[in-house]
Amino acid sequence: MILEVAILDVIPGKENDFQIDFAKAQLIISSMKGYLNHELKRCIENPSRYILMVNWETLEDHTEGFRGSSAYQEWKQLLHHYYDPFPVVEHYESLSRGLETTEGFGNQTPTIT
Repeated sequence: MILEVAILDVIPGKENDFQIDFAKAQLIISSMKGYLNHELKRCIENPSRYILMVNWETLEDHTEGFRGSSAYQEWKQLLHHYYDPFPVVEHYESLSRGLETTEGFGNQTPTIT
């Protein structure tokens, strides 16, 4: 599984319109091959900033499948005019899956997989 992460800086004053259009756009991305789930969060300290996290089965499902599709053109039309600056999108892979508890109270060993 690959995690796509994008920090979205929305033009101040356009937040409500962005959220309305994102509600439409999420239907597009969620229909794509390899899409697993997504989460959009709004920053408390900076209400014009959002973080989008999308889980994909593979990197190529996002970079080639989604971005190379006609659906991506719809996504762009709905959302890209809200961003200033344009977001950097990065991809992450898991190195650990939490903590395993060994014998003894509070004795935890990180597990790297």
